[in-house]
Amino acid sequence: MKTIGLIGGMSWESTAEYYRFLNEFTRDRLGGLHSARCVIYSVDFAEIEQLQVQGRWADAGEILAAAARSLEAAGADLVLICTNTMHKVADVVGAAVSIPLLHLADATAGAVRASGLRRVGLLGTAFTMEQDFYRGRLEAAGLDVRIPDTDGRALVHEVIYEELCLGIVRDESRTAYQKVIKDLVAAGAEGIILGCTEIELLIGPGDSPVPVFPTARLHAEAAVDAALPGARNDTPTTPASR
Repeated sequence: MKTIGLIGGMSWESTAEYYRFLNEFTRDRLGGLHSARCVIYSVDFAEIEQLQVQGRWADAGEILAAAARSLEAAGADLVLICTNTMHKVADVVGAAVSIPLLHLADATAGAVRASGLRRVGLLGTAFTMEQDFYRGRLEAAGLDVRIPDTDGRALVHEVIYEELCLGIVRDESRTAYQKVIKDLVAAGAEGIILGCTEIELLIGPGDSPVPVFPTARLHAEAAVDAALPGARNDTPTTPASR
């Protein structure tokens, strides 16, 4: 099995889920006492969050690029950024190493296409929902992406940063998310992308009238597919630039 490098800590709540998923998928595929070969570089999310707020994406990209170089030096054969939002700097991270970066949006788009759906609602941070770095990649893969209205986007973003990233899971927030999901479905969404890795702590298949696509789980599954010898992996990767 290849060694999977994880750039985590954004937040550590969802990085812990990544670790669990990787090991569960590996055990399910190989059986017995098998577990995933992985290396985790966990950053200080408070520092990254401040750079996000200040729009200092280049500085944040350099921090994640340094993390990727550390993972490669530690023996990683591929690298994952364990957060949707920070894929805004995926090109910088991918260019910093000679191992492939497995892009979260590609893993997600592949799962949506495999389901036969094309028109999807996207939940995530305001950066992920409103900017082109993520939506544009999904659309380039052939998806029709819808996002919540202004109030819905503000609610989804606030719950992520003020609750889920702190390990707070509230029934009231689940109900509010369910309303946002219903509005997206009413607007034509055939599926819902949980485009922030923490949302999976709050929302599951039973909270939506249409299929949900949990991005952390899908990303981890694609990583195990790529890491296991002889595994079939149809998910495109972001190749290194050198």
